[in-house]
Amino acid sequence: MSHPADFLPLAQRLADAARAFILPYYRTRLAVDDKLDASPVTLADRGAEQAMRALLAEHTPEHGIIGEEFGRERDGAEWVWVLDPVDGTKSFIVGRPTFCTLIGLLHHGKPVLGIIDQPVLNERWVGVAGLPTTLNGSVVQTSDVTDLAATRLGSTGPQYLQATAGERFAGLQARCRFTVWGGDAYLYALLACGGYDLVVESGLKLHDFAALVPVVQGAGGTMTDWLGGELNKDSDGSVLVAATAALHEQALAYLR
Repeated sequence: MSHPADFLPLAQRLADAARAFILPYYRTRLAVDDKLDASPVTLADRGAEQAMRALLAEHTPEHGIIGEEFGRERDGAEWVWVLDPVDGTKSFIVGRPTFCTLIGLLHHGKPVLGIIDQPVLNERWVGVAGLPTTLNGSVVQTSDVTDLAATRLGSTGPQYLQATAGERFAGLQARCRFTVWGGDAYLYALLACGGYDLVVESGLKLHDFAALVPVVQGAGGTMTDWLGGELNKDSDGSVLVAATAALHEQALAYLR
């Protein structure tokens, strides 16, 4: 039986291919289209995913693929790659270097390998189940904060936390030290190396979080849904990430 680490060289090649395609378009006057859900998409998103899919077709044709831009292939396979070529497309469009390429690998529906790649800053976080998370080859670790009053909280934006979800978030936010908005997947990368202490989101899709789980867990963090359940292909899109188990338990009390 294969181990997730066996596929790490291929995952690195996928990240390299996406980076090579994306970088020439950064801070250029790139055409922007709107998808059916009104979210923006560019040639960089589409081309980077196509480059990754081509490599997977060549090296692991039996594996499944779930990609943000081009949908699903063999998504019932034992091993399924989950691709988000440009997470944070709006940041990419305006030239802010906080977008990321996300490459996740599921084994029987559970995230077991993840790469968060920031091409402009040349930063690459790698997480593999059972192994420590690295940033550009060096092991990283979450903070040791256990007190909500000292917590640095992050979330992409209040517009994604509506109705009851927004009320629960507000209750938690009021007890944290401060909140920093914006960042998409980059929030989780920074939490993995001790920047943020909590990240809370709602309404995420599988391609938004699959790659993040092994990165956070391998750095010592805890990542679940708002009920405390583990994240997998069937999760509801609510995400709570904490630097420590103690902090996670306290935050969960406000979000459940």
